[in-house]
Amino acid sequence: MTSSPFPGHAAARRRRVGQAAVAGMTGPVLFVSGFTVLGWLDPGYSPTRMFVSELSLGPQGWVQILNFVLTGTLVVAFGRGLAAHFSTGAASRAGPVLVQSIGVSLIASGPFTTDPSAMFEQSSLHGFVHGIFGAVVFTLAPLSCFVFHRRFHGDPVWRSLAGWTLFSGLVLTLGIGVLKISQQPGSGLFEWKGAVQRVLLVTFMAWIFAVAFRLRRCCRDQERGSFTPPPS
Repeated sequence: MTSSPFPGHAAARRRRVGQAAVAGMTGPVLFVSGFTVLGWLDPGYSPTRMFVSELSLGPQGWVQILNFVLTGTLVVAFGRGLAAHFSTGAASRAGPVLVQSIGVSLIASGPFTTDPSAMFEQSSLHGFVHGIFGAVVFTLAPLSCFVFHRRFHGDPVWRSLAGWTLFSGLVLTLGIGVLKISQQPGSGLFEWKGAVQRVLLVTFMAWIFAVAFRLRRCCRDQERGSFTPPPS
C-alpha cells in the first residue's frame, strides 16, 4: 500500500482495509462451519455423495441460502479491501476483481437454488443459473491463486504466502478435473463427488482466510509504525 501525504486519509484507509480483512477471515469460517453443521443436522443428507448446494433444498434450505449470501457479501468486501491495499503493481487490478466476482457468484448461488445431484441433467431454470455461477466460482478460484502468486512471489511482505498460494492453485486446478469426472454417473468417483467438492471449497476458503489474516497483520503493523511499504 502506498503512503499518503494526508495522515487522516491514510488512517481511514487502513481502517477500511482492516475491516475488509476481518470480513475475509469471517466469510470462510462462516461458510465452512455452516455447511458442515447443516450436513450433520440433516439425517437424509450425505456429505460424500451430495453437493454443498443441495443443503439449500428442503424446509431448512433457507439457512444454506443465507450462508451463500452472507459469505459472498463478506468475500466482496474482502475483495474491495484487497483493491485498496494493492493499489499498484502486479495483481492490483485483476486480483481484487477476481475475488469480488467470486463473491458475487456466491451471493447469486443462494437464491438460485440447485437441482438434486441425483438428477444428472439440470431440469429447472434456477438450477441452470446456479450451475453457471458455480462454474464461475470454480473457474476463478484457481485463477485468483495464480494471479496473486505472481504478486506475492515478488513482494517481500507477502512472499511467505507465495508457496501456499501456488499450492492452492494447483490443488484447485487438479481437483476441478477430478470433480468433473466424479459427476459422471458411470465413474467410480460418483459416490464421492460431494467429498471432492468439499476438498475444493475448503482449500479455497483456507487460502482466502490466510490472505485476509496476513492483510490484517499488515494493517496492524502500519498502525504501530513498524511496516515499511515495499517500493512499487
